[in-house]
Amino acid sequence: MPFDSKVPGVTILGKVKPEHAAEILTPEALQFVATLHRTFNSTRKALLQNRVIRQQQIDQGILPDFLPEAKAIRDDVSWRGAIPAPGLADRRVEITGPVDRKMVINALNSGAATFMADFE
Repeated sequence: MPFDSKVPGVTILGKVKPEHAAEILTPEALQFVATLHRTFNSTRKALLQNRVIRQQQIDQGILPDFLPEAKAIRDDVSWRGAIPAPGLADRRVEITGPVDRKMVINALNSGAATFMADFE
């Protein structure tokens, strides 16, 4: 039996325990979700349809590429980022590891350009 939400146009079809309804499915929460749905459902559906169309294009071999209309931006040198700092320019050799004494000593003696401490 559907849960009576007391929010016009909203019906909860799943099984709902009364204690959950009172705590989670408050009229304010349901009104918020209903407003989101009513506001964005058409956009959500359009985006999902666009995903289907895009997948069909990929299946036909049309792979992702830069947008042609953004070429002027890509070619504009004023849109370039700064060069990496000297310590970040050569990222070929790095060591990542825990910060126990033995690992830090081995990392410092390894000759690696970078040591990333894992404080996990």
